[in-house]
Amino acid sequence: MTGAPGFFTVTSPLLRALASTEPSREALRLIHDVRRSKRLVLLRGILDAAPDGRSGETADHWALLEEAERYDPGAVRDVLHYPATGVWAEETLRRLHAPYGPPADLAHLGALAVAAALRAGISFKFTLRPLNGRLVLPTVGLLRPARPGPLALTERSWDPEDPATVPLHTLPGGRAALDDLDPYRAPGPAHPAPVRAARRLTPKGHRRWDTQWSGALTLLRRYDTARAEETLHLLRSVVPLAGGSRSTGATLPAAAGSVLARAQAPHALAATLVHEVQHGKLAALADVLTLHTADRTPRHWAPWRGDPRPLEGLLHGAYAHLALAGYWQRAALYGARGAWAQHARLRAQVAAVLPAIRSHAHLTSTGREFTDAMAVAERAMDDLPPPGDQHATARRAVDRERRAWCDAHPELAVFAQG
Repeated sequence: MTGAPGFFTVTSPLLRALASTEPSREALRLIHDVRRSKRLVLLRGILDAAPDGRSGETADHWALLEEAERYDPGAVRDVLHYPATGVWAEETLRRLHAPYGPPADLAHLGALAVAAALRAGISFKFTLRPLNGRLVLPTVGLLRPARPGPLALTERSWDPEDPATVPLHTLPGGRAALDDLDPYRAPGPAHPAPVRAARRLTPKGHRRWDTQWSGALTLLRRYDTARAEETLHLLRSVVPLAGGSRSTGATLPAAAGSVLARAQAPHALAATLVHEVQHGKLAALADVLTLHTADRTPRHWAPWRGDPRPLEGLLHGAYAHLALAGYWQRAALYGARGAWAQHARLRAQVAAVLPAIRSHAHLTSTGREFTDAMAVAERAMDDLPPPGDQHATARRAVDRERRAWCDAHPELAVFAQG
């Protein structure tokens, strides 16, 4: 593949812009470049570590990708940088270097190559092995062969009108896919239940998501045009969560550009998208900058959760909630019902934990600059305060919750002080 991972310079103005959570062209460009660079490093690592990376099946798959790239670089780039491909790449590289455990799924590289060749419109002949009677071609869809065994594929194998094919569902108003097909769209069954992906949806399920997604985008565009555009630029796929999931949304660093979300009303989905996009932005920034050196011991109070959190989790939560506070403030100015209360509570939560984050001994100088800029963004919300005493009321409620948490976790009370 063309291109190579490079070094990134994050200037102080860009760092402060990112810390504010407000969208900017420079931030979008940085995030795209970081994601692309990381993916190329992973793919290069797989090719170098695969036993047959220089000659054999893996080398053949790679050769087909390179041929497709000569005809349509954009199509190949979209396949290789698709969010689920990142989950596969990280898991495959980990398994290639693990002395024990399940073997690496190198055959999936063939599915990526065929998907890229189909999208590039080149002629090819390739044989792949469906799994459990299904062959998923990332960004394209699902093939259900009539007979078991290896499947001979050519450029004529994919026919969207054929009942044996199931195209990947595209959500209205952009290029984001509703991915209920890719085997790597979410972690495996060993991952905690809050991020368990739903099974393949029915046509009725797709229509329901279309309606909710369109409604969410309408609200985002009405209340916060910049965040709507940021969402459309940074999201390539949405993965439906299973009905029993305890979480309304989740973001996986390995699946850059994807959000796992539960089916929900448009106003709730819009907030989920704003929230989860921030996690993706901060994950990309953490790939090139070290904001802190703290371990992952859960010891900090986070007002949006009942369990103690490590500094990393607290920082991510504060960052995402800062963006949500800004979103609901704008929604309130447009007259959205209940928006001022949402804004006041979210802002109070962020303000309650920022002092502990900013004074943390394991923040780097970059991390201190970043969290100081977060505090500036939080204080700037004073320019457009909610009516009455809603902000003061929300802060008092959060302080009560802090005291209750300290009573329940006396050994950690020192980590809950503002």
